[in-house]
Amino acid sequence: GAFLPFLVAAPLLFVLGAALVYYVMLPFVMWFSLSQGISGDGITAELLPKVSDYLSLVTALVLAFGFCFQLPVVMTLIGMAGLISSELMAKGRRYAIVAVVVVAAVVTPPDPVSQLMLAIPMVLLYEISIWCVRIIEMRRKKSDQASDAAA
Repeated sequence: GAFLPFLVAAPLLFVLGAALVYYVMLPFVMWFSLSQGISGDGITAELLPKVSDYLSLVTALVLAFGFCFQLPVVMTLIGMAGLISSELMAKGRRYAIVAVVVVAAVVTPPDPVSQLMLAIPMVLLYEISIWCVRIIEMRRKKSDQASDAAA
């Protein structure tokens, strides 16, 4: 019963990350890449990507976004284990944002728009993680108080 929310949230968040790649980021990346053609003086140079290159890019992006969108699930489980507190997460927000930007720069193509398309949702997911851990802490406090009152 306690892990049911995680069993629902993990695949749902993965699909959300994949959908962001497929419906928002890929059309932009493809438009940007295909608009890089050069023409002048009777010479035309245009990008002719191979299907294998396209599929490897799509696969890498879908997996990267899908796994990055697991942040609330992972952080909540760490919070449940008592390894991290919402207070510590809130204090470390600046460092988390820097880490998110670095991860976004590493796993996305080298253009700022696609990096922001990953970084902004990840920062929002980090904030959601803080709230999830806070809720778990409040529930734990209530159950501790109830067990103290019963004893």
